[in-house]
Amino acid sequence: NRLFFIGKVELGEFLSLEPNMMNLIDCTVGYCTNIHSGTDLTTIRSNLSQYSVAVRSSLGASNLPVGLWIPSSAAVEVGKDVAGFKQFLASQGLTPYTFNGFPFTDFHQKVVKHAVYLPTWADPQRLEYTTQLAKILAQLLPDDGKPGTISTLPIGWPSASDAGTLEKAGDQLRQLARFLAQLESDTGRRIIVAIEPEPGCLIDLAEDAVRFFEQHLTEPVDRRHLSICHDVCHASVMAESQRDVITAYANAGIAVGKLQVSSGIVGDWEMMAMGRRREAIKQLSAFAEDRYLHQTGRIAKDDKFYLAEDLPNLLAKIPATGDPVWDDKRWVVHFHVPIFLERFGHLTTTQGDIAQALKAVTDPSIGVEFVGHIEIETYAWTVLPENMRRRSLAEDIADEFRWLRKTIVEVM
Repeated sequence: NRLFFIGKVELGEFLSLEPNMMNLIDCTVGYCTNIHSGTDLTTIRSNLSQYSVAVRSSLGASNLPVGLWIPSSAAVEVGKDVAGFKQFLASQGLTPYTFNGFPFTDFHQKVVKHAVYLPTWADPQRLEYTTQLAKILAQLLPDDGKPGTISTLPIGWPSASDAGTLEKAGDQLRQLARFLAQLESDTGRRIIVAIEPEPGCLIDLAEDAVRFFEQHLTEPVDRRHLSICHDVCHASVMAESQRDVITAYANAGIAVGKLQVSSGIVGDWEMMAMGRRREAIKQLSAFAEDRYLHQTGRIAKDDKFYLAEDLPNLLAKIPATGDPVWDDKRWVVHFHVPIFLERFGHLTTTQGDIAQALKAVTDPSIGVEFVGHIEIETYAWTVLPENMRRRSLAEDIADEFRWLRKTIVEVM
């Protein structure tokens, strides 16, 4: 039987599954620590001790995989004593298997918005940072021979100065692939960088990703070390079928390095009376916060898709009287809400797409190369309305693990 791992514990032991239900192959599940603020090593260690250990304890696990976020400033510190950091993680019962290399600097400053897309992949700083993370991860990985992954931004956000950006990015990513090949030769550790399509970015659809790989990343060394990070919420915002996206990558020979399990907010206007729509808009306004960008996919009554850059801007256009959503049938908002939520008030979530993504990456008829890294990435806990938090942060994260565990059982 093929096995699924959570903290090096076989799925049959951790989830009490029957053997014939184990059909995910060599997967690891963890959560992304970009939830926690901190741009220096001392704070990062403190967060891991305070929160990650509490999550592990709540789950009753002896070991918990963590997707580490180490910004550029802290990466310099970690790089000076990787062995010491590895020893610290082991002492806490935490195992790093993947890095989130998307946010370069402080992901919890007062306003992040478009700054999260800087530096772009056309900037040498992005290449330097990612190679630094790769060297660290190669030393932190457990001695099981399995690859490590690093998710990264989809080139950048479009701007007036984009001339040559894709070409420069392609060149730097090819350099990265060759660096990673040499790193594997030197250390025996295979590191795979996973480009993460995101709404509004230079790569936001599966077809954009496929085109970029076909134009810029064609050599075997590129495909061995460069892949896709599929974020479930992002595809949902772009109104993409999870199965169709994964199939597109399979057909193009592009691996899925990481599956980021995330859920967005849905305003299903077609199913609401006008009065309820007004109430739902008021409810939605609580999510129009200033730190992160909340791109919103709109499906109009003619079934055409439109992308609004940020939820606050979209809500500002709501008329004072009449139908508040004009001719729209549905909105999907890029706001990572807890994955255990199916609905709240008049709003629902894209929770159901998570099961579809899990099915797609493990479906032998699709046959995508899936590295097996699954990461819960609900980074927006600190900006959630207070009434959406159940208990402590650690307990809420543990509840996300529990919900995902149940969903995996159902998918099987």
